[in-house]
Amino acid sequence: MRILIVGVGALGGTIATRGINASVPIWLATRSAQSAAVLRSSGLRVSGVGGPAEVRSVRSAAVEEYATADKFDLIVLATKAHDALEIGPFLARLLAPRGTLLCIQNGGVSQMLSERLGDRVVLGGLSNLGATMVEPGVYEQRNAGHLLIGEVAGGISDRAMNVAEALRPAIEMRVTANLAGAIWSKLLLNCSVTTIGALANQTMRGYMASAAGQQVFHRTYDETLSVALATGTRPERMIVDPVPPEGDRAPWIDQILATYGDIKPSMLQDFERGRRTEIDFINGYATELGRKVGVGVAMNAAITAMAHRIEAGEIRPDPARLDDLLRQAG
Repeated sequence: MRILIVGVGALGGTIATRGINASVPIWLATRSAQSAAVLRSSGLRVSGVGGPAEVRSVRSAAVEEYATADKFDLIVLATKAHDALEIGPFLARLLAPRGTLLCIQNGGVSQMLSERLGDRVVLGGLSNLGATMVEPGVYEQRNAGHLLIGEVAGGISDRAMNVAEALRPAIEMRVTANLAGAIWSKLLLNCSVTTIGALANQTMRGYMASAAGQQVFHRTYDETLSVALATGTRPERMIVDPVPPEGDRAPWIDQILATYGDIKPSMLQDFERGRRTEIDFINGYATELGRKVGVGVAMNAAITAMAHRIEAGEIRPDPARLDDLLRQAG
């Protein structure tokens, strides 16, 4: 199976390094020819959980250069959500007749691209892999992680099983019959773990040590869960049961902290590098849907607005942002 990975950031780069190191036939697509040249020169290297892996010979090129190359059986779309929506139709033209475009972005990207390109082309997925790109081609893996994939319309298919088998040497693979529920389960954690940590410039363990951080977390999580349930989605269990226990939540929180407590939020890395974030596909997505179904989303709306202010350079990530959110959400 000829595989093209589009987007060689923390997630795509880690999967690519471990896959190529295991002799999986992988090509890489970057935003520019210069970025591709850097990877061909430096190779790829991963450290951390899972042990070290290094690849010296890399087949990489700017994404548009693949327009005249041989077709691919599988394209793994590992870019940011907004880039995925823009480039998805072009990538569909790079597929072999029965090829698959695997979208592993946050929010409803796989659903949106499936509506544009068709269920036969698009397979959805998501990952809980914690990784950081130290510099182009150099990655640090922070947890074992896995990639969960499934049909956008639901159910288990031979196609999903075959894709899982092809990528298994690179990352633990799982297949779900309830992709929509799995996507919402990750969205619950993204909305309440990743973005809050990014705004506060802290890990989850850091901001949960404060009363303000705990209040923001629980309000955000509960709002997002209410939106999911109101849309008729049945969230899947990921790290924890998606529905928190009645009463004491401390053991439930401890389970989340065990996996995500010390990981630097990917959105914080975007802020630091001056890059556009995925906020509109995370808390912004929950806010938009919540308003459509009549669910209160004041905290998600405040988080979305604050992230845009940080993107614009008006304010900076700081623990003080937690108290700001409580005031703004009311």
